[in-house]
Amino acid sequence: MKIARPRLLVGSLAVAVLLIVAFAVVLATQESGDQDVDARLTPGVVTFPNDELANANVEGDLLPVVDLGDRDGNVISTSSFFGQPLVINFWYASCPPCVKELPDFAEVHAEMGDVVRFIGINTQDSVEEMERFAADRGVTYELYRDDFGDLVDAIRLVNMPTTLFVTADGGIIEQTGVLDADELRSEIEQLLAASA
Repeated sequence: MKIARPRLLVGSLAVAVLLIVAFAVVLATQESGDQDVDARLTPGVVTFPNDELANANVEGDLLPVVDLGDRDGNVISTSSFFGQPLVINFWYASCPPCVKELPDFAEVHAEMGDVVRFIGINTQDSVEEMERFAADRGVTYELYRDDFGDLVDAIRLVNMPTTLFVTADGGIIEQTGVLDADELRSEIEQLLAASA
């Protein structure tokens, strides 16, 4: 069977035009659906105007009451933390900034642990890894696991490390990222002043 070349050429052009139109429709649909996500790239910098990759601001909120796990698998409610000012640090072992700040937290806990309660909440590691990693960095304060992500979800936590400064009655007055020892001391002083 012999196909005339002009018919083949016209048919190929028609298919190409249809594919271009279909691609343009798909592209236009995607662009109109992504109008609320306006990510701009600058060399070396990515910004997300809607803060989609940032922690939710929970300052002024009450610490959510959820269940966590201790080293022995017992369930501990966050409501049992209330009654004393709290420094609650979220971390995990393979987080480089967590590695950097945990020795500072251990140092400040040794100085101020009698006036403020330090709590470490691990979100990813096994109990053994959590305890080994923390001990290697001098951490002796309470460690808990958020096995099901209940607290992380309740405060809409995305980035780690994150530290919450919580008054004795459960009010979150400050939320920070990475801290060194001096910054941590300063935040605790503000927490104690707010708790007085």
